[in-house]
Amino acid sequence: MKQIRGGVTAAKGFMAEGIHVGIRKNKEKKDLALVWSEVPCAAAAVYTTNKVIGQPLVVTMEHLADGVAQAIIVNSGNANTCTGEVGIAAARKMAALVASKLPVKATDVVVASTGVIGQPLDVSIIESGMDALVAGLSKTGNISAREAIMTTDTVKKEVAVELEIDGVPVVIGAMAKGSGMIHPNMATMLGFITTDCAISSEMLQKALSSSVKRTYNRVSVDGDTSTNDMVVVLANGKAGNPKIEAEGPSYVDFCDALDWLNTQLSRMIARDGEGATKLIECTIENAADEEKAEQLAKGVICSSLVKTAFFGADANWGRILCALGYTRNDFDPNKVDVAFESASGYIEVCKNGVPLPFNEEKAKKILSYQEVTVFVDLKEGPAQATAWGCDLSYEYVRINGDYRT
Repeated sequence: MKQIRGGVTAAKGFMAEGIHVGIRKNKEKKDLALVWSEVPCAAAAVYTTNKVIGQPLVVTMEHLADGVAQAIIVNSGNANTCTGEVGIAAARKMAALVASKLPVKATDVVVASTGVIGQPLDVSIIESGMDALVAGLSKTGNISAREAIMTTDTVKKEVAVELEIDGVPVVIGAMAKGSGMIHPNMATMLGFITTDCAISSEMLQKALSSSVKRTYNRVSVDGDTSTNDMVVVLANGKAGNPKIEAEGPSYVDFCDALDWLNTQLSRMIARDGEGATKLIECTIENAADEEKAEQLAKGVICSSLVKTAFFGADANWGRILCALGYTRNDFDPNKVDVAFESASGYIEVCKNGVPLPFNEEKAKKILSYQEVTVFVDLKEGPAQATAWGCDLSYEYVRINGDYRT
């Protein structure tokens, strides 16, 4: 397995494009993206668990009920959420516009929107740009598409990987957006994955659902679960590998690559949290089981007090034990060890639940780096889990204080 360039267009048979049509006032900001496969694809998706669901998700759920899709259209700048039947009609119109310009069924179009909640989406603006959007579809269109799905993101998020399945080269590529309203409750963002692997929609759904639990669901920026979040994967089979229709070595290889790709995107999302200055990674080691380890790791990266301590590069490890304690998981605090690590070094600060003498200046230097890992050893079993978050800065308040206006 090796990392390659190309994002959502790295796999055979996929093209993409992103343009500015006017949903966003800033003409320098692209706001409409399209991903298209030359042939229909097996499709799978995982959606937000927020009770308030964006209108595009309702339409996408309908379209993916048969496990088939061929295109994805995404707009930024307007979430088309809490817009009622008008919003449903707008999402369906977006799918119909794609079908009117490409050899694709409207029911095989995934529709996604991101941006401000509670404002009607003027689809005529999207319609006015469809000719240019479709005309621009290309193998290098991943560059503009990854930009068009961004809102408060400060960096573009994409990754692609190549591997062999049954001796046949297979590619999986993806792009994502996510910076705020991110909390581990699926999907914590918008993610679009493409692959030329031949795999059934049933196995694709199983692989995606499993991967999401270990990757995107272990990310939190601010504790808010968005209304429009989803991860979608399309597999067009153009690699020509024997079709994966059951569990086995080929399925395991595919899942390993998918997990790696989703982990990279999860880290990018956490690192790019609104106003964040650093990525916080928390690994719980030697837990009784993985579920407990995951819940404890989430407890640490979700704690506002932990997040602010990392912003100030303060080795206030007591806040970490406090966060572990209120997750309501059973563990022995008198056995817990805590350590910090970054590119600057490694330092142990707590042993068996009590403080260790440590150099505060060294600890501050370690915590001042852009990526910091917290290691928590429970000393109770063989399991471990990792979650990703970010620090909480003054800038987060500024960004969200005037997000709508």
